[in-house]
Amino acid sequence: MSSDVRTYLELMRYKNCLMAGFAAVIGTLIAFNILASDALGSYHPGNFPFLDAGLVFLVVFLISGAGNTVNDYFDIKIDSINRPERPIPSGRVKLKEALYFSYLLFALGILLAFSINTVCGFIALFNSLLLIFYAKTLKGTPLLGNLSIGYLTGSTFLFGASVFGFEGLETLFVLFVLSALAITAREIVKDIEDMEGDKMEGADTLPLRIGAKKASYFAVIIGFLALFLSPLPYLMSLLGLRYLYLVLLADLGFLAAIHQIIVRNNPAKSSKMFKIAMFFALLAFIAGV
Repeated sequence: MSSDVRTYLELMRYKNCLMAGFAAVIGTLIAFNILASDALGSYHPGNFPFLDAGLVFLVVFLISGAGNTVNDYFDIKIDSINRPERPIPSGRVKLKEALYFSYLLFALGILLAFSINTVCGFIALFNSLLLIFYAKTLKGTPLLGNLSIGYLTGSTFLFGASVFGFEGLETLFVLFVLSALAITAREIVKDIEDMEGDKMEGADTLPLRIGAKKASYFAVIIGFLALFLSPLPYLMSLLGLRYLYLVLLADLGFLAAIHQIIVRNNPAKSSKMFKIAMFFALLAFIAGV
């Protein structure tokens, strides 16, 4: 692999892109199993769509990489101080080259998404525009930036399910909501953890705007909402008993995260517990089918 290719993969943060791609394929798999096993449903897919699942992976990989690249393009000043080793501030990739590269990745991802179906295409198009808007504007907007990350991360499942059109979206919408809530709560906690650095950089985050204590209460309310709604996939007969058992472990993780931020005032530990809880929630999604 040439050094240029390695540099551009580094710019995309390809490991994160791989994880996002796999999450989307899990969304396809869960939606397929639910739709195929629903005897009363109006939509029954045939064999598992391996080609479309491969395209889903590729689309999410490309658009995630484009989002990371355009994010670095707008973050050039901050990265020059905090992350000088990154491809753009280190001079290994020119600023305009990075911008054109991100546009190329977005365009390829959107075209491939439309080749699956129009639902996939419009989700890819909307998410691409949101990623650009987030990097340019929303990142510095209290709460809206957190909500954007919650939506974008949770929507990888939704995109995977959209292989089956609107039926797939309906099937996985509850899982998307649960994921988006949990990720939004964790993003607020991460902002509390990063308050000192953000203050030095002149960032405008929710904790800096309303204070760490009020922001932690905000994160807890969103976390409790995710916890309260967690039995819904079982109650709606989307996922089985194994989901319920495993999601209880995830809920215990969310409670531990809430305890760490409210009682212990430890955002770093809380953020870690949120991450562990989300891992168990993902296992619950997979096992519950």
